[in-house]
Amino acid sequence: MSETEAKREEFKVNGEELLSKVKEIIREGNARRLIIKEKDGKTIIEIPLTAGVVGIVIAPVLAAVGAIAALVTECTILVERREEKK
Repeated sequence: MSETEAKREEFKVNGEELLSKVKEIIREGNARRLIIKEKDGKTIIEIPLTAGVVGIVIAPVLAAVGAIAALVTECTILVERREEKK
């Protein structure tokens, strides 16, 4: 059994770039959780991205992210990734 550790990345984007950046992160496939925060640090939405969940609920999640993008001017995306320990 292999061990994994969580790695976090942070991206600052404006509202127009939010949806395309989220789609890009999901396509990469190794993200386990997305957290979108307002520029003042308040969490807007947390999205778990497990294999089963992505296939089933991706369209409503992207619709929600699109609605958020229309309301915010700047935000931060925190991406939690799981990586194999070497």
